[in-house]
Amino acid sequence: MAARSLTPEQMESTRVARFDKLQTYQRQNFEAHNIPPGAVEKVTARKVYPVMAPPDYQGRSAGAPVKGPRGLIVSIAECPPHNGPGLHRHLNTVENFFCLSGRFEISWGDNGEHKLILEPNDMISVPRGENRMFFNISDEVGRLLVMIVPETDQQVDPIVYAPSLGKEIESEFGKPALEGLQKIGFKFEEPVG
Repeated sequence: MAARSLTPEQMESTRVARFDKLQTYQRQNFEAHNIPPGAVEKVTARKVYPVMAPPDYQGRSAGAPVKGPRGLIVSIAECPPHNGPGLHRHLNTVENFFCLSGRFEISWGDNGEHKLILEPNDMISVPRGENRMFFNISDEVGRLLVMIVPETDQQVDPIVYAPSLGKEIESEFGKPALEGLQKIGFKFEEPVG
């Protein structure tokens, strides 16, 4: 009995993500809520390209072209030189960074006090609940392959930022920008515990 194989067309339409055809989740989520790009850059990489997410995933990467297994979300975070998102923590997920290009300073701890550098082909796995941020320290566009793994049965990825960042966004971009971020799941609150 021959194995049942997908046709090339089926494989291409459901199991392949072509970088030149990917849409950023900024375009999929933030533009729909009229959140200014400057406010977005305070909470995420300049561009995040969702590549793969479970079919039932309820988060920013839900529009990924490849529908993969439960428990794995894959995206590419792209930062211009000297750029990266603010300190934040993922409540339900482990966030894994694999450096594709550029050089990234990865910071973690209550105030981002611990630091290390990822060179191309280096990887770090940041546990859930740990504050973290990444910053492209190179003079070229840097890319991280980001693999997010939920550690709960929920296929969501809530992220929490310091209240001071929410106030900064509201001050610079107005209350509608902050409310738009909150509508799509960004929280600005003190750490618990």
